[in-house]
Amino acid sequence: MSGADVPAGTPAGARVILASHNPGKLRELQRILVGAVPGLAAEQIISSAGIALPDVVEDEVSFEGNALLKARSAAAATGLLAIADDSGLAVDVLGGSPGIFSARWSGRHGDDAANNALLLAQLSDVPEEHRGARFVCAAALVGPDGREVVERGEMPGVLLREPHGDGGFGYDPLFRPDGETRSAAQLSPEEKDAISHRGTAFRALAAQVAPLLA
Repeated sequence: MSGADVPAGTPAGARVILASHNPGKLRELQRILVGAVPGLAAEQIISSAGIALPDVVEDEVSFEGNALLKARSAAAATGLLAIADDSGLAVDVLGGSPGIFSARWSGRHGDDAANNALLLAQLSDVPEEHRGARFVCAAALVGPDGREVVERGEMPGVLLREPHGDGGFGYDPLFRPDGETRSAAQLSPEEKDAISHRGTAFRALAAQVAPLLA
C-alpha cells in the first residue's frame, strides 16, 4: 500500500492498529503488547478512532467471526498489522447471552449503565448458585499479507447483585472473577490483565506479532 493510500488520520510511525474505538481496549492491548514484543512502543499501537476506515457490519454469529471481519477490514485499509477483538459476557442462566450482543444488550450500543441495569433486572430473582457467567474474547490478527490468527480467552466468575468499583468498563462492576473477592472493576489494570479473557487472548496473539514486526 502506498503512502497516498493510507486513510486520513493514520499517525506516522504506526505499526499495529486495533480495530476499535474503545479506549479501554486500546490501553489493555498497549500494555500487553509492549510487554511482550521487544522494541515496540505504545504510540506505535493505535486505535481506529479518528481514522477514516470503512464501516464494518458485524453480522457474524460468533465472537471469532466478528473479530475477523473487523481485523480484515482494518488491515486492508491501512496496510498495517491489524488486531481486533469481539468480546462479551456469557451468562449461564441466560443460555450464554448477552454474548455477541453484550455491548448493545439494552438496545443502545455502548451504554454501560443501561446494559448493567437491564442485566441486573433480568437476574433479580436468580439465586447465588445460578449466577455463574464468563467473559469471552476472540482476538483476531490479520497481516497485510493476508495471514490470519484467532485466539480465544475466557474469564469465569459470578455476577454480583449490585455494581462494585469504578475501574474497567462494560460489565466489570457486576462481575467477580473466580478466586477473587473483588469485582473486575476493583482490580488494578495489571491484576485484570493477568487473568482477563482479553489478556489471555492478546497474550496468545503477542507471540504471533513479534516475528511479523521484526
